[in-house]
Amino acid sequence: MLQFSLLGSGSSGNAILLQSAGTKILIDNGLSFKQLSLRAAAVGVALEDLAGVIVTHEHGDHVQGLGVLTRKMPVPVYMTRGTFENLSPNLGVLPEVVFFEAGDHFQLGDMLIRSFSVSHDAADPVGFTIRANGAQFGLATDLGHVSHLVRNRLAGSHALVIEANHCPEMLRNGVYPPKIQQRIRGRHGHLSNEDMCSLLHALLHEALQHVILVHISENNNSVSLVEERVRGVLKAHRAAMFLATQDAPTPLFEVRSP
Repeated sequence: MLQFSLLGSGSSGNAILLQSAGTKILIDNGLSFKQLSLRAAAVGVALEDLAGVIVTHEHGDHVQGLGVLTRKMPVPVYMTRGTFENLSPNLGVLPEVVFFEAGDHFQLGDMLIRSFSVSHDAADPVGFTIRANGAQFGLATDLGHVSHLVRNRLAGSHALVIEANHCPEMLRNGVYPPKIQQRIRGRHGHLSNEDMCSLLHALLHEALQHVILVHISENNNSVSLVEERVRGVLKAHRAAMFLATQDAPTPLFEVRSP
């Protein structure tokens, strides 16, 4: 069994808490220590005894809380060397950093963590699948293109956290200047609703239990539109859908081995 909660999702700060029977980790930490602690407590989890923080990429909304966290408690941080070399100096010294290469897998307690490369405007960005006690969690956010590798690595996941960043029409007719629009919709930007639906459709299987949509733009997307598109893909499928927000944690979801 795995349990997870998205403590924050969006451009102001991202953090995902996962725990199994014997291990507790974070994916990214773009939240202040106060917010991280409050939101973890809100879903009934204490931050003590974290086995590690695994990092997707170096953008501030994913790492800006790492420095304070690791100086308040002895938590090793796992990241690629490219990510480490491009961290903001404002983070300060991270007391313990463990490097891995994109594509590597490693063990933290009873969790098997597999990394894979994604396409984003960062130095060496990765997604993850995490497996414990027969249950698999899959994460693919902050990517502008869904490759065969991404689909293959996420296949068979029992819970999926995937990006639904923008509606192309809303982006095109919105307030963002052309250069920003090009970045968002480019191959190293963020997934559109259409790309998200295509990925989700490819990953559907009978044992899929949860689909969590993240990084939904406040300016270039709408919750109702994302819900409509995802329902169209899931149809009669038993998987539960949830849309994560910036300002509050999601419930603590439970993923069981089928």
